[in-house]
Amino acid sequence: MAQADGHSLVSADLERRSVLGEYGLLPRDPASAEDDIASASATAARALNFLVDLAAKLCGVPFSVVNIIAPGQQVQLAAAGLEPGLCAREDSMCAMVFQHGGTTVVPDASADPRFADSPFVTGEIANVRFYASSPLQTSSGFALGSLCVFSDAPATISEEQTAMLDVLAAQVVEVLELQHRTLQLQHALEELGRSNRKLAEFAGRVSHDLRIPLTTILGYVELSEDDDDIRPDSPAAGYLQRIGGSGRRMLALLDDVLSYSQVGGMLRPRPVSLQRAVAEAVSDLGDGFGAGASLECEDAEVVADPAQLRTLLQNLLGNASNYRRPGQSLKVRVDAVADDRGVVVRVADNGKGVGAADRERVLEPLVRLHRPGDAPGSGLGLATCVRIVHSHGGELSLAETPGGGTTVSALFPKGGRDQSA
Repeated sequence: MAQADGHSLVSADLERRSVLGEYGLLPRDPASAEDDIASASATAARALNFLVDLAAKLCGVPFSVVNIIAPGQQVQLAAAGLEPGLCAREDSMCAMVFQHGGTTVVPDASADPRFADSPFVTGEIANVRFYASSPLQTSSGFALGSLCVFSDAPATISEEQTAMLDVLAAQVVEVLELQHRTLQLQHALEELGRSNRKLAEFAGRVSHDLRIPLTTILGYVELSEDDDDIRPDSPAAGYLQRIGGSGRRMLALLDDVLSYSQVGGMLRPRPVSLQRAVAEAVSDLGDGFGAGASLECEDAEVVADPAQLRTLLQNLLGNASNYRRPGQSLKVRVDAVADDRGVVVRVADNGKGVGAADRERVLEPLVRLHRPGDAPGSGLGLATCVRIVHSHGGELSLAETPGGGTTVSALFPKGGRDQSA
């Protein structure tokens, strides 16, 4: 029976350690009470200090503490009237009652058999007489600890004050729940970062492994197309043409997938000339931008990673060329507008445009509209642009250009995000 009880205690301690760890409430440095809010934000710490101060004032006592009961110790997260600290769990007054449910009110702890021998009552640690505590219970029923008020003289509190202590305890739990959700979000973002890095590594390996045999196949296709024994009007020539076309499309898709997976990995934002970035993007596109196209660009300073801004402009200008309106010369205008948020880069064309119902959908990876006359593509161009802007902390949206066409607006916030460290 004793062995079973021992297993139960170990299991309960493991569960408590796990839950408190999820809330960021396990102390990292037992020698420093200030480190006991393991991952609490400054906002959470301020809120807890405000609540303990309010609890002491409402109950008319000099001291109030938020106590977290951890395996083996009591951690004071915030305190009014004294400095927060640590003590052994076996010495804690709150540890005796925090899991029993309901508020505990003790007019004179020295006359209460539960607390009379506590070092907080006997004078070994303190001389507590009046003591009241309300459990810090989560929505799942797990008791994290308690909000307690106390003094070194016998006293009592009214039913109304007891009710207010319970309300304040509930507010403490809300603050800790907010911290819990913040930690969960941080962990999710860290996991997403790890996943994205693995995706980039995987895409790089796959791209490399597939590119070698694919370029070999295309090389043999080109040699075969130059073979005098294969007549241009023969079925074999048609087969080679199809193989070559499919292979080149697959090679382009590999490049798009690799580019998409690598976006946002290491940002080094700095002031960039928009006019210069556009000129470099047009140079990269070469014939891909299209002969006879009209391009206007106003210069502006954009704080962004130069290589990724160039990739974004390259994709948007390439899309403008690929989805031009039949029978009409392509016109593209690039400008930037500064506002309180940062700089909005706008690329407006007079092409086919994107219907309002499809504007959100085409921003997703691998989504294409498949309209008659559309150029071939992987459906990753706009999705790559979205990732570039999001990695800078901004937003990307589509709208209709006055007179027809598409205007892409990309917000680059002030300051940008430097991830080079």
